[in-house]
Amino acid sequence: MLILLPPSEGKAAPRGRTPVDLDSLAFADRLGEPRRLLLDRLAELCRGPVERAVETLGISPGQADDVPRDAELLTAPTAPAAEVYAGVLYDRLGFDRLSPTARRRAGRSVLIASGLWGLVRPGDRIPWYRFSMKPKLEGVGGLAAFWRGPLAAAMAEAGHDREGRLVLDMRSGAYAAAWRPGAARLLAVRGFTDAPTGRKAISHMAKAIRGDVARIVLEAPSPPEDAEAVAGLVEAAGMAVELGPKSLDVIVPG
Repeated sequence: MLILLPPSEGKAAPRGRTPVDLDSLAFADRLGEPRRLLLDRLAELCRGPVERAVETLGISPGQADDVPRDAELLTAPTAPAAEVYAGVLYDRLGFDRLSPTARRRAGRSVLIASGLWGLVRPGDRIPWYRFSMKPKLEGVGGLAAFWRGPLAAAMAEAGHDREGRLVLDMRSGAYAAAWRPGAARLLAVRGFTDAPTGRKAISHMAKAIRGDVARIVLEAPSPPEDAEAVAGLVEAAGMAVELGPKSLDVIVPG
């Protein structure tokens, strides 16, 4: 089983002096070249007029101080991705609170989507950065389309896209568009409220739900082999679930 997580907009700034080693990141053979291209284009953008960078990156004027930092990512300090990414989902998952067995399982079965890196492992050392799936850099274009070919090749080569493989998908739509399996079963984790007025999809709380589901699966006595086993684990943890062909829906009171 594979668990795909989204990145987070909020990030913790690493300390120290160890810069990123692009050759050490996940799927370096397949994703190294596109990563270098993005880093080069991003640095070029962020060394130019700040107003243009703010507009291209789709950030607010109040985040303009982040622009110069994006120009120096190759020399910036790094930390494991599991420590850099923050926010609701990562708080609820709690990489630092996982048991030793669950932590080892996460190292093998968790990948984190990124507009800048494509996919990284929780232990991959990355710098703080400000870059989502929104920007269209010169010579790059839309990031979902940019990453689609390299990610497909990397995932197939690693054996993640094969018949019988379960992919538990916590990503948001923009990141999900960059890679969808051709053979593996993709099971999207979604959150809904069940109120008298009807069922409604939830957004912010869905991050908490996905973090909870990821933690439950990682802490299971043995890795679940199929979608039914995942649903059983989540239900046994006290959450109401509905299992569909392509989704695991967690239902909370409205």
